[in-house]
Amino acid sequence: MPAYPPPMSRIILGVTGSIAAYKAADLASQLTKAGHRVTCVLTKSALEFVTPLTLSTLSKNPIITDLFAEKEGWQPGHIQLADEADLLLIAPATANILASMAHGFANDALTAIALATRAPILIAPAMNGKMWQHPATVKNVETLRGFGAQFVEPAEGMLACGYEGVGRLAEVETILQAIEAVLKAKK
Repeated sequence: MPAYPPPMSRIILGVTGSIAAYKAADLASQLTKAGHRVTCVLTKSALEFVTPLTLSTLSKNPIITDLFAEKEGWQPGHIQLADEADLLLIAPATANILASMAHGFANDALTAIALATRAPILIAPAMNGKMWQHPATVKNVETLRGFGAQFVEPAEGMLACGYEGVGRLAEVETILQAIEAVLKAKK
């Protein structure tokens, strides 16, 4: 586990609908054990792969799954999270979320937070290799990089779809190292 600089950070962990979503549990657990305050935001499709109970237990925080399920108080919850975040990490990130973010859509809690936050955004994609290499995805990644988003490149290997190639979610340790680098650069 990398050593994180004190004080510990407020990390929003966005989880999207990828078979790699189960690795978000390990990320939430390790970040929480390191002392970070982790809030998980799941897209509707992420709920097909991982349960809110798992992530709320490991992060020790309530999970956000709905843009309109606001807490009590006057400030919209997604705006408060966007304002308080030290880092928005999206792992795994699907082609769909990359396209939504590149074009400024805010049609769920995660994309609304991504559009509203001024915190660094770190994206760890996971998808079929053909999808990752499609010109639309390549363009969306270029657009997001132009907006300042940083990426943990997908790894090569056997993909859930049965193909061999690039598109696997990077190893958790690699993502943790990238988080450490982003947080250190932010200080």
